[in-house]
Amino acid sequence: MDKNALVEAAARRTANADQQLAAEQVERVVDALFGTVEHPGVIAEGLKRGETVTVLGFGAFHLDDQDRATLRPGQALNEYVSGAVG
Repeated sequence: MDKNALVEAAARRTANADQQLAAEQVERVVDALFGTVEHPGVIAEGLKRGETVTVLGFGAFHLDDQDRATLRPGQALNEYVSGAVG
């Protein structure tokens, strides 16, 4: 799944009875979190400050021993991917 597919899927997931977020709105949120080539996102900024960025259930972004960004999956993500839930 590339960024465009991710944005479109997330926009569809926001739908309720008569409205959903526009893809452009979702893309701005994705860019704000993960960043773009030109501008770092809040996750990258937190990592650069030496912080671990945790999204409960999803996982935690942290720097490994070689200062590479790494995701440590959370319980909810692991359970869904392994088929334990959903």
